[in-house]
Amino acid sequence: MAPKPHSHIPERWTIVIAAIAIQLCLGVVYAWSPIKSMLTTGFGWGHTAASLPFSVALAVNAAVMVYAGRWQDKVGPRRVATAGGILYGLGYLLASLGHPPTLAWLVTTYGIIGGAGIGLAYVCPIAALVKWFPDKRGLISGLAVAGFGAGAFIFSKLIPMLATSPDPGLYTVFLWFGAIFLVVVTLGAQFLRNPPEGYRPEGWVPTPREAAAHAAPDVPWRQMLRTRLFWLLWAMFFIGATAGLMTIGHIKGFSQEVLEAQGVTDAAGKALTIVGMLSVFNALGRIVWGAASDRLGRPSAMGLMFLLQAGAMVALTLTSSYYTVLAAACLVGFNFGGNFALFPSATADLFGTKNLGVNYGWVITAYGMAGVAGPMLGGWVKDTLLVYDRAFLAAGGLCVMGSVLAQAVPSHVSEVTSEGPD
Repeated sequence: MAPKPHSHIPERWTIVIAAIAIQLCLGVVYAWSPIKSMLTTGFGWGHTAASLPFSVALAVNAAVMVYAGRWQDKVGPRRVATAGGILYGLGYLLASLGHPPTLAWLVTTYGIIGGAGIGLAYVCPIAALVKWFPDKRGLISGLAVAGFGAGAFIFSKLIPMLATSPDPGLYTVFLWFGAIFLVVVTLGAQFLRNPPEGYRPEGWVPTPREAAAHAAPDVPWRQMLRTRLFWLLWAMFFIGATAGLMTIGHIKGFSQEVLEAQGVTDAAGKALTIVGMLSVFNALGRIVWGAASDRLGRPSAMGLMFLLQAGAMVALTLTSSYYTVLAAACLVGFNFGGNFALFPSATADLFGTKNLGVNYGWVITAYGMAGVAGPMLGGWVKDTLLVYDRAFLAAGGLCVMGSVLAQAVPSHVSEVTSEGPD
């Protein structure tokens, strides 16, 4: 029997607002580049060491998402996101107590505690909203995580205001950010809930592609892990995230070096603008690629996105002025953001929505691995070769491979269900 249509409950749009507020705070993890610059210039840290807390936060974030997704599938999103908000704010507050900052302290507080908070809170709004918006899976996935990209832009503007010098400015940044995150994320979590069983928006008539996607069986995570398709999605996500996180983790230092070499005035200020604009396009890419995938289909959108990202990574190695660095960085952010709209939607299309929390939690472990590979590779290349170019070119080559892999993603659910576990 077909699910009974329900009216457009205003509650679903309230959840969108709450989700964006939560993601704005969680996305501040992408504002690490200015903090990294404070550690290298103000405290004498090496680029590899200064990248480690960021990488640990991303890795822990992705690892915890598996548990968070499983937990929220059982108890709903509110309690899980509340726990995430408490841990996330606490991680930043504790990080502010390290005088002077040590690697072990920042890895423990910012990386492990803060990263766990992100992992708990991140998947809850996405899983809930995909269920509330079966008519706009790609677009709503993009909106749900757009705040994650925009958060770094908004809060990176606050960093120079709070940190007039590396010491004590670094501690002030962590203190204020921690207090804000503790309040906003835990408050936003109270609005999250799942729709009624069998919910459908009134008047929604699925297109053939939507009907095929919504016919996906609800595959348990253990069965999903035994399919080739899961590992295909995982590899593609790893590639896309590696290129983006490598750039995000080092764009402040890279762009400032390029601008200083060209004699550009206020190179540091312009580099911060580039960080902020990359974040804006990161948010924009989530919405645009999500909406585009609803029209083009997920595989076609993925293939195009990876090709554009390959060109953007190569363009970074050819930049020589403020505007060329800005354009290349914005394109990287735009395509990187698309991953977070396309992959949760594809997971729902191919493995169903009942277990979406835990299933997408497993898919996004690729992002955690990329959080180590991308920033650490960029830092190692810089420390070893004194330039970033080789790392950016390697990431570009991987993105070409990602575009090829996208062609193997099936367009119809029947191609998945007939595969069965290996």
